[in-house]
Amino acid sequence: MIESRHAVVTAAELAEWVDDARQRTFELVADLSGQQLMGPRLSIINPLLWEIGHQAWFQEKWVLRHACSKQMIRDDADSLWDSIEIAHATRWDLPLPSYEDTLAYLNEVRLRVLEELERGEPGEELGYFIRYTTFHEDMHAEAMTYTRQTLGYSQPKFSAPGDGEAFESSGEGGAGERSLPGDVEIPAGEFMLGATTDEPFVFDNEKWAHPVTVESFAIARTAVTQSEFAVFADEGGYRRRELWSEEGWRWREAAGADHPAYWRRDSDGAWRRRHFDDWVSLEPQLPVIHVNWHEALAYCRWAGRRLPSEAEWEVAAAAKPDPRGSTLRQRKRSFPWGDVPATLQKVNMDWQAMGCIGVGALSEGDSAFGCRQMIGNVWEWTHSVFLPYPGFEADPYKEYSEPWFGTRKVLRGGSWATRSRMLRNTLRNFFTPDRRDVLAGFRTCAPLK
Repeated sequence: MIESRHAVVTAAELAEWVDDARQRTFELVADLSGQQLMGPRLSIINPLLWEIGHQAWFQEKWVLRHACSKQMIRDDADSLWDSIEIAHATRWDLPLPSYEDTLAYLNEVRLRVLEELERGEPGEELGYFIRYTTFHEDMHAEAMTYTRQTLGYSQPKFSAPGDGEAFESSGEGGAGERSLPGDVEIPAGEFMLGATTDEPFVFDNEKWAHPVTVESFAIARTAVTQSEFAVFADEGGYRRRELWSEEGWRWREAAGADHPAYWRRDSDGAWRRRHFDDWVSLEPQLPVIHVNWHEALAYCRWAGRRLPSEAEWEVAAAAKPDPRGSTLRQRKRSFPWGDVPATLQKVNMDWQAMGCIGVGALSEGDSAFGCRQMIGNVWEWTHSVFLPYPGFEADPYKEYSEPWFGTRKVLRGGSWATRSRMLRNTLRNFFTPDRRDVLAGFRTCAPLK
């Protein structure tokens, strides 16, 4: 569950997180063959056998070796799994341990971390690195989920909830959920963009809250749906050069893109999309997913709309109107609905639905201005380039943010496969604008006046 603003996570809770994250890693690869564990050489994925070993190595490095000053478990670990030193293209050629030996390494690291937590409440440094490495594993679990989508593997099977039954029983998950057309109006005002110091944990690129002035704007209540995006594709949006940026058109031509990734037309002309290894009919009220920044921008131009800046996105998610006038309150919410933990009535995350749900579902998760599903379901592209906030200082894992400033676009909000324990309104994700494999969609804003 998501923590409240001032929550303190105990050693027992951290142990549950460590155990849960590792179990999810195991289950994401448990049904795969040796050939599938290596997979093809693609620039957007890792060999899954390497990826699971890397997650244990990262935790061993920062928790056991760095925070606890322990000796290495494997003498060859750095030469096998250090993602900074090992070029991506060479990871298929490494002398990786067998699947069984890799699992043994993951289990051993988990056991030793849990032993540290059994000693009592961790100090600030140890607690920080246990959180950090757990969230790192959570991020890789999401990446492994969409790797399975990229490669057309079957839907993963989990022992914990993840089959959508909870949403179906509550009536919140169906493709037939009504849409919420139209915009909400956001007043102008000064807004504190970024994380505040009373948050229990944030990444370095969220630090720290700083004032920005936001002009009044209108933003869609929901993300763009599959049916809305299908009209763009049907009307030749992918072939209309005037809708695309220079970079976007070069990408479209190089990729030969005429429709979203994992879409195809049947013989009757109807669109279908691939969900893991299963082809399904388009679900009109589900958000469009697996579209990149270039596609989102072209759609916006076709629709006479635009992408929100990340400041506008965070205002719509976190700010509250000031009842004394048409401006914004200074204090903002940790989550769109407030500062209390998330429930299934508020978010589609943690693989609960094993896919997207209708954009009109989960009204209890609305922001103060009435925007729906700003956390969960799909990551949302913003117009903004990923840049540091004023006074940025890298955290101990210096390669997390700093190398990517200026080269990527910001996404906000989280997807159906993002872990709720790491999300909040200020979390920033970032990918290059050509990436279609990530679990991303978008919502739009009215054009600037």
